[in-house]
Amino acid sequence: MQRLRDLPGLGPKSEQMLMDAGIESVARLRELGAVIAYIHIRRHGQVKPSLNLLYALVGALEGEHWLTIAKQQKADLIMQLEGFDQLEKLFAAEGEPLNL
Repeated sequence: MQRLRDLPGLGPKSEQMLMDAGIESVARLRELGAVIAYIHIRRHGQVKPSLNLLYALVGALEGEHWLTIAKQQKADLIMQLEGFDQLEKLFAAEGEPLNL
């Protein structure tokens, strides 16, 4: 079974952040996708992740180096995160959690 740290661009620290957020397998990471996994880490992890982790997660899933992802997809990924943040605020205003 492939470990999270075996994915390109991820190491022991990234793996620990994912596991702290309840993402314990490559299959689960693939199922959630990079953006949702990053949001889980941000919500449940013990360390606040940088955007470089988001780029690394995308790169790991796409087999690309995180710097390539940062250059090519940075604006789109940030807009996705901002969209989730706004959606979360709307749900909170209604008194409901946004379950991802």
